[in-house]
Amino acid sequence: MRISRERFSFLDDPAVPRFDVPDHFTVMDANCGLCAKGAAWIAGNDAQEAFRIVPVQSELGAALLRHYGMDPDDPLSWLYIEKGRAFTSLDAIVRVGKQLGGVWRILAVLNVLPVGVRDYLYGLVARNRYRFLGRRSFCDIQDPGIQSRVLR
Repeated sequence: MRISRERFSFLDDPAVPRFDVPDHFTVMDANCGLCAKGAAWIAGNDAQEAFRIVPVQSELGAALLRHYGMDPDDPLSWLYIEKGRAFTSLDAIVRVGKQLGGVWRILAVLNVLPVGVRDYLYGLVARNRYRFLGRRSFCDIQDPGIQSRVLR
């Protein structure tokens, strides 16, 4: 899914609760083992501590997804917002890797795949994420590096 909205468009949406908008944040399933690993990956590799994480299950997370035409109950709904611009699917993962820098820039190799293939691969993993890594809430992880990033 490609998102084509103006930067920071969510700020003008009365359905999106007001919050301190960080430069980089992601909206992800707080009850997913894969997402918990993703949150830990971000926290462990974000030396500048620039990233924040919004649980899909929160009022803010659900409102942001709806703003971008996504369903909070759809397993394919994962959103990354960078300086007000929204990305999803593997495009979001590539952007996160670019922002984290270092070895993670290698994720840009995913861009050689056609958009349809990237979306198919992302969808395959997203639909099966509970089967692959089970359920685990990143909101319950006691790591202060993760908890300091969660916007509720």
